[in-house]
Amino acid sequence: MSYFHQSVLLDEVIHYLKPQPGQKFIDCTLGGGGHTLGILKRTLPGGKVLGIDLDNEAIKATDQKAKELKLKNNLVLVQDNFRNIGRVAKENGFGKVDGILLDLGLSSAQLHNHDRGFSFLSEGGLDMRFGHQTKITASEILNTYPEKKLYEIFKNFGEERLSKPISQKIIEIRRQTPFASSQQLVDLVAAIYKKYYRHDSKVNPATKVFQALRIAVNEELENLEEVLPQAIKLLAKGGRLAVISYHSLEDRTVKNFFQQESKGCICPPKMPVCQCKHKKTLQIITKKPITPTEEEITLNHRSRSAKLRIAEKIN
Repeated sequence: MSYFHQSVLLDEVIHYLKPQPGQKFIDCTLGGGGHTLGILKRTLPGGKVLGIDLDNEAIKATDQKAKELKLKNNLVLVQDNFRNIGRVAKENGFGKVDGILLDLGLSSAQLHNHDRGFSFLSEGGLDMRFGHQTKITASEILNTYPEKKLYEIFKNFGEERLSKPISQKIIEIRRQTPFASSQQLVDLVAAIYKKYYRHDSKVNPATKVFQALRIAVNEELENLEEVLPQAIKLLAKGGRLAVISYHSLEDRTVKNFFQQESKGCICPPKMPVCQCKHKKTLQIITKKPITPTEEEITLNHRSRSAKLRIAEKIN
């Protein structure tokens, strides 16, 4: 099979989600199906897993593996955005579930597909969409957005220190040559960095720019903010939500949400009497995020930035 993805923190996910025979789970991001099928095996007999992914290639790869392992009858696969988890779960008979997983990283297959333009390490187009339901591509953003909007994307989603000169240079270059390949963008960012910094960085200068574009194209932070409260509603009491994030913006969103839902009152401190009527819904299981072992990082270098946070539904 051409689709390949090495699941990150697989043992830790299984350990904290604690799948048992007869239980139901939702995997919101299939990848190559490693987490999905690992969970599903432990829910047999009688268990079921709902797998959601925007990428049709991920759907097909997981479906094929499930057939080979004779797990097809216990697996439901849906091509959709996980921000629609409430509707998708209802339509497929997953009313209350025992656990939900969100692995927010890119799959190896997506990175290696040059036409999709996710990676700055290879020549390819500038698409960056997880699925074709997404309205806009990275090249359209680069070629049509005003300088201020480009600056905001690179600054807010990439935390890129050179957002201003990079945005200015994009506007200058696209007047003559529209952006159509990842290498064009890599070369532009490299030239900007060379102008402002004497020494080469250990990290590719284009890393943050590519991250920012991918987040903007796929509305990743908005999707995450929408899926988290829906996931809590879908969990049965004692059910667990596991989220693997790969950069500070995602991890901060998850951390803040878990902290908010693990409190009763969330009124401002100066408020003398509680007005919010907010009820505590979660107990945080991981006070600090779980990170990969040195052994896993050696075997899968892309896992190095992964952070796993777990919370449990208490009512």
